Amino acid sequence: MSAIVSVSDLTRAIRGQLEDRFAYVWVRGQVTNVSRPASGHVYFSLRDEGASLACVWFKSRKADGERFDPLTGEIFEGGPRESLAARLENGQEVICSGRITVYPPRGGYQLIVEFGQEAGTGRLHAEFEALKLRLAGLGYFDAARKRPLPRMPRHVAVITSPGGAAIRDFLRIVDTCGPGAEIRIYPSPVQGLEAPDRLVAALRRACADQWAEIIVLIRGGGSLEDLWAFNSPLVAEAVFTSPVPVLAGIGHEMDFTIADLTADVRAATPTHAGYLIWPERRELAQQLDESAVALQRRFREILERREQSVATVQRALVWLSPGRTLERGFERLAEAQRRLLQAGKAASIQREARLFELRQRLGAAFGLPSVRERLAGLETFTQRLRFGGERHMEGAGAALMQVRLVLESLDPLRPLERGYSVALDADRRIVRSVRDVKPGMPLHVRVADGALDATVDRVIPLPR
Repeated sequence: MSAIVSVSDLTRAIRGQLEDRFAYVWVRGQVTNVSRPASGHVYFSLRDEGASLACVWFKSRKADGERFDPLTGEIFEGGPRESLAARLENGQEVICSGRITVYPPRGGYQLIVEFGQEAGTGRLHAEFEALKLRLAGLGYFDAARKRPLPRMPRHVAVITSPGGAAIRDFLRIVDTCGPGAEIRIYPSPVQGLEAPDRLVAALRRACADQWAEIIVLIRGGGSLEDLWAFNSPLVAEAVFTSPVPVLAGIGHEMDFTIADLTADVRAATPTHAGYLIWPERRELAQQLDESAVALQRRFREILERREQSVATVQRALVWLSPGRTLERGFERLAEAQRRLLQAGKAASIQREARLFELRQRLGAAFGLPSVRERLAGLETFTQRLRFGGERHMEGAGAALMQVRLVLESLDPLRPLERGYSVALDADRRIVRSVRDVKPGMPLHVRVADGALDATVDRVIPLPR
């Protein structure tokens, strides 16, 4: 090999050495960063307290089911069970076997997994779940106790490592969001053995200063071990008892710590924490412009309504003024006079037309040469008509008297006044003959001044 080699040549040489030296190994560790892309392969890492190993479980190496324990060779009596590759998840403690190789595009070594065996839940993961269960029972995570963030805070306390990327990301957001605020950084390590005590001290100092409207607890992403300081029960208690609302933005979006669960509000990342506290200035500017436009529109609407109201009042005052009232009276009087003249003229024309029509009709009916002759003829006709009517009435009266006399003579009850009576049977028919009755038959007898009921005792026919 020459003194100067290419990256590819060096990588191939290293890869050959690793594959020869670690052709097949068994590795135990805690599973983190599990990823299952559409290709069907499984990518994850095995981690312990000191190091991390990238692993890939290719689709072609995965079995649909496991028939025996790869460590002991024991055959499962209940039949095949689901492959570990299908149920692999973060926090598991597993033992994987395979070969070590180098992935040239990244220049990193990785384990190509052939078999895997679950060794139980990882210690840190188990501690995390146990602490989460205990604090949940104490009400640390209850939504009812959590407070909303203040709107547009002007005093913000930030607890983080001053040299970390998290504070830089947060301050970058501060420069583009909100109307401006004063930031105080309370420095503390965010990982390591002393981190929990230092974080608690910073939280208590920020509360004791009674200056901040909100406390922001942030740090960048990392492994479960890197974030373990924020899973301390001491930190959780300090967040829980803080009189100031606490916003936690720890790690990446998928990272969850006890401090996140205890805080009043959780942000996915330190950058997201800034956006939760303040909106972007361009949004504020847009809201301000929209408010200004809405205010101007509202002002114009109010002004237009006021102008309309004033115009309406002015018209009402003009309409109700004494001068306008008198003017309307003169207008109504003039209209009445005009209509009266029109009506009189129309009536006069109508009468003249009627009189002319009557003259024409009289002249045509009687042939009189003049109105006087026509009137004289009309008077004569009237007299004749009256005389004829009187004679007709006299004749009609005499005829009526004669008819009355005839009707009175034909009245069947008239003889009763001369002492006669009329006998009626039960059906109110007149008894005209002895043949119409029988002994014992009831009769109703009418006389001039009333009636009486009788019974036939004997029937006596008259001789002919």
